[in-house]
Amino acid sequence: MRRTVHPIEAESYRILRGEADTAALPPYSRDVVERIIHTTADPGWLDDLVLDEAALASGQAALAGGAALVTDVTMVAAGVTTYPATCLVAAPETVALAKETGLTRSAAGMRLAARAHADGAVWVVGNAPTALTELLRLADAGEIRPALVVGLPVGYVGAAESKAALRDTALPQLSNRSARGGAAVAAAAVNALLYGDPLA
Repeated sequence: MRRTVHPIEAESYRILRGEADTAALPPYSRDVVERIIHTTADPGWLDDLVLDEAALASGQAALAGGAALVTDVTMVAAGVTTYPATCLVAAPETVALAKETGLTRSAAGMRLAARAHADGAVWVVGNAPTALTELLRLADAGEIRPALVVGLPVGYVGAAESKAALRDTALPQLSNRSARGGAAVAAAAVNALLYGDPLA
């Protein structure tokens, strides 16, 4: 998907390439790193992200083919403006399931979304470590078979640990090592796969 690039964005990319050496990265990895750095103005993401080019290619192909995009919170979905997303965090049935089971609403939303999007979806966690933990449980149980898992939850409780658990699986994935993350970063990763290199 191509879009018109504003001169300010183009200049921003030229500046960030002067501050972060991404030239040796394969294409999808470079796109993801650069868009996250562009979003955060933080070149430190270059050394924090854990990237797998084949996994990113799988996610890009899935999105190009119209696969479901499932997010843990509405802020992630809001950051992906040109592609429809499923986010059940605020659905009444999610609230009921969370109350019944003790799950967080983000985790309950993942569980409910799995019923409709078992195969080939791109799953994006940009806020709640509990949502990523539930996603991993669903995958381990064979209830979902993702095209890509973007695991970038944020926080001091469980974020780094849930991302480490993701890396211990064979799921096609994108994560980072530290506790940082967030909705804007997760949305940037998806947008990188949708748009590619804005200067190409």
